[in-house]
Amino acid sequence: MDRKITILGAGLVGSLLAILLRRRGYDVIVFERRSDMRKAAIGAGRSINLAMSTRGWKALELAGLKQDIESLAIPMKGRFLHLQDGSTAFQAYGRNGEAIYSVSRGELNKRLMTLAEQAGARILFNKRCQKVDVVNNKIYLEDVVDNSNVSSQVLRHSTDPLEEVQADLLFGADGAFSALRTAYSHSDRVSSAQDYIEYGYKELNIEPGTETPWRMEKNALHIWPRGKFMLIALPNTDGSFTCTLFMPFEGELKNCFSALDSEEKIKAFFELNFADVLPLMPDYLAQFQRNPVASLITTYISQWHKSGNSALIGDAAHAIVPFYGQGMNAGFEDCSVLDGLLTELGEDWGEILQRFQERRKPNGDAVAALALLNFTEMRDKVADPVFLERKKIEKEIGLLYPEEFTSVYELVSFTHTPYATAMKCIAAQDALLAEIMSHGDFKENLLRPEFKLKLDQWMEEYSKQVASFEFA
Repeated sequence: MDRKITILGAGLVGSLLAILLRRRGYDVIVFERRSDMRKAAIGAGRSINLAMSTRGWKALELAGLKQDIESLAIPMKGRFLHLQDGSTAFQAYGRNGEAIYSVSRGELNKRLMTLAEQAGARILFNKRCQKVDVVNNKIYLEDVVDNSNVSSQVLRHSTDPLEEVQADLLFGADGAFSALRTAYSHSDRVSSAQDYIEYGYKELNIEPGTETPWRMEKNALHIWPRGKFMLIALPNTDGSFTCTLFMPFEGELKNCFSALDSEEKIKAFFELNFADVLPLMPDYLAQFQRNPVASLITTYISQWHKSGNSALIGDAAHAIVPFYGQGMNAGFEDCSVLDGLLTELGEDWGEILQRFQERRKPNGDAVAALALLNFTEMRDKVADPVFLERKKIEKEIGLLYPEEFTSVYELVSFTHTPYATAMKCIAAQDALLAEIMSHGDFKENLLRPEFKLKLDQWMEEYSKQVASFEFA
C-alpha cells in the first residue's frame, strides 16, 4: 500500500479514479492541464451533455457518490423525434420504462473534482504533461494558463527546464490526445490509430421559459433527424436544453458547416430544417456564429499498460464518438473493473494491469464500433417507417420472451453485459427480426396459433445462438 499513484487528467475518469484509489488508502496526486473550472466560467461550444446509464451509475455507487450525483441528473426515457414535416414521435428506450440520464459534463466534473479532494487526492491545475519517459516512468510538466476555448498558453520560456516528476504508478486519464498514449504509440511493437469522421459538431442552447421552465418534453432526448445531419437536445436541471448540431464539415451544398458562411445561408438552413426550433432559440444566429465547430475522433491503441508501472484508462485508451452516449459510461466502467481487480488480486499491479487490458480492450474496441453504428441509426433510420416498426417489434418480443431476448440497445444501456458481447448479438437479432418482419403485420400474426408456434421455434433457435456468448 506504499505505492504512490500519479494521474494525468482531472476530467471525469481521472477524478473518479482518484476517489476510488483514495478509498483504498493510496496517496494520489493528479496533474490537470486546464485551470480549475470551479473558479472560472466554462465557455460554450464543446461540452456535449452526457447520458449516464447503468454502467456509469455502478461506478459512482462503488465510489459512494451515487446520491451526490443524482441531483445533477434528469431521466430520459426515450427519443422524442421532431420530423421534417412538423410531426413528432416518441421511441421508448426500454421495455419497462428504463431511462438514461442527462448530466451536464461541466457540473459533473466539478462535483467529482471536489469529492476527489475531499477524499484526500491532490489536484494540481495548469500543469500540462509535455512528454512521458515510459521506460523510467517519468513525466515532464510545463505551467500553462487555460483560456477556456482558446489554446492554452505556456507560462515558461523555451529555455526553461520542464518540471520532472518521477512517478511510481502512473495512469493516463488525459483524454483522446493523452501524453501517455502518445508516448506508448512511439514504443516498439505498439500499434495506434486515430480516426476522424467527416462530421463535426456545434453546440447551441435553448434557454428556460419564463412561465414554465420546460419548453419541450423534459424526460426525453430530442432528435431532429435529417438524413445526413441532425440536431439533438438534452435537458438541464434549470429547464434549459443543451443542443448539438452534427453535420459534415464539407460536402453537399447548404448541408455542411463550410457552406453556412453567411447570415442569409444560416437563416435559410434553419428555417428549412428546424422551423420548430426557431421560436425556442431566438438567438440561434448569434449562437451559431459565436460557437466553434469541433471534430469527432475515435482512437485505438494495442497496448494499454507498461510493465505494471503505467496504464491508460478512459478516453486515453478508447476515445469514441458520442452517439451511443457511452463514452463516459465506458470510462467509468474501466474504473469499476479496475476496482474489482484490486479486490481480486490485492497489490500485484503487474497482474492487475495485464488483466485490466485483457478484460477491457475488446470492450473498448466494441463500444467504438457500436457508437459509429448508432450514429447512422440516429441520423438516418429513426424516422424510417420500417425501422420504427422494427423497434416496436423489439419491445413486444422483449415483453413476450423476457428471459430470452434483450435488445442490443438495452444490453448496452441498461445491463453490464460486455460491449463485445452486445456487438455479437447484432447479427443474431438482425436475422431474427428480419424473419419476423418478412411475415407481415406482427400484431395480427400473433393472433394466429401457427405463427406463434413458429415464433417460439425462432426464439429457441435465437436463444441457442446467443447462449455461447460471454455475458459475464
